[in-house]
Amino acid sequence: MFKKILVANRGEIALRVMQTCRELGISTVAVYSTADAQSMHVKYADEAVCIGPPSSRESYLNISRIIAAAELTNADAIHPGYGFLAENEDFAEVCASLSIKFIGPTARMINQMGDKNTAKATMIAAGVPVVPGSQGLVTDLQEALETAQKTGYPVIIKPTAGGGGKGMRVVHEDSQLDIALKTARNEAEKAFGNSGVYIEKYLENPRHVEIQILSDQHGNTIHLGERDCTVQRRHQKLIEETPSPAVDDTLRKKMGDAAVAAARAINYEGAGTIEFLLDRHKNFYFMEMNTRIQVEHPVTEERYDVDLVKEQILIAAGESIEGRTYTPKGHSIECRINAEDPEHLFRPSPGKLEVFHTPGGHGVRVDSHAYASYVVPPNYDSMIAKLIVTAHSREEAISRMSRALDEFIVAGVKTTIPFHKQVMNSQVFRSGDFDTGFLDSFRFEKK
Repeated sequence: MFKKILVANRGEIALRVMQTCRELGISTVAVYSTADAQSMHVKYADEAVCIGPPSSRESYLNISRIIAAAELTNADAIHPGYGFLAENEDFAEVCASLSIKFIGPTARMINQMGDKNTAKATMIAAGVPVVPGSQGLVTDLQEALETAQKTGYPVIIKPTAGGGGKGMRVVHEDSQLDIALKTARNEAEKAFGNSGVYIEKYLENPRHVEIQILSDQHGNTIHLGERDCTVQRRHQKLIEETPSPAVDDTLRKKMGDAAVAAARAINYEGAGTIEFLLDRHKNFYFMEMNTRIQVEHPVTEERYDVDLVKEQILIAAGESIEGRTYTPKGHSIECRINAEDPEHLFRPSPGKLEVFHTPGGHGVRVDSHAYASYVVPPNYDSMIAKLIVTAHSREEAISRMSRALDEFIVAGVKTTIPFHKQVMNSQVFRSGDFDTGFLDSFRFEKK
């Protein structure tokens, strides 16, 4: 087992990893930018090293500074959390070259699944359903036109690197394709340093359902059910739940088997997520694989009574998951609490938290690095907490979430709490019959 783990991240996920490390008796090292000097993960860690100014490129994305911090503190492993360098093959390769264990997949695995075009080819070879589209990267307008006409409109242009909705463009006819292709390439180049794009059939109003998998170094792979991440704004998830209201036992087995096949196709190691699009006819298609822990992992932890971060660490240390079984119980929902103003198109709302009172009670969990007097910096993602509830049924979980949101008091910045309250009261959300276009028709009522 590792003696000391450096957590190459910030905020609630850094704190979350450190909590598990403490339970395992493993020392922790925090890295932080000058903007995060007062963050809870810095206070909680056994050691902390400042790695640069607020800019992510000069701190949390700076591989040499993070490696220097690991060597300075004699850390024998690095946990990347999610975002930043979590899916960076160069970072994983550098760690391996210095005999520092990267808690996650190898650089080869990250490369195979991080590049969307390569991932799609791998899934086709593994027999996993994929969305129809280009056979590889689209290099010019003529090729794009031929692909779109063969696939049938609407189509979506996607970057081969990165995610989060950047570089994606939906096209409905030939006349829109040229400008959309150029715009997508430029945006992808700026966001990911890679202008490569491909084209897929655009599935109108599907659901977004993902499968959590665990794979060890001994060839064993299991899945822990699905998470429904359909409630999104500009391709960014806002609410996640498990089980999905759209998935029955038969479909769950099919999707689970496909996810396991996907992981086995690359001899995957660690925790990962296979993301699918699910249409109204119960057809599902591979979208991408996230080779890391997900933001929404707590809903799976609560429903399956498992510590996924602990499993990551144990797998990285060489332990086998052979024979492991996890029995799901109840229903779990997560709301992302962001420092954003829903009355003004969710614009960021950084600043000092004058009041920060979290809810409690049976079946309520809050993952957060924030506290009263903490200053939310403008430099990073605006999420300040994740509110997770678990109950016997979906209806009970929604009622519990509504109650917990009422108890969540934040002053000093605007948050998405009022928005989540309205979603929980929405008859469409409560029905469970919605798709990724849900928020297009949802109208947030200003108070």
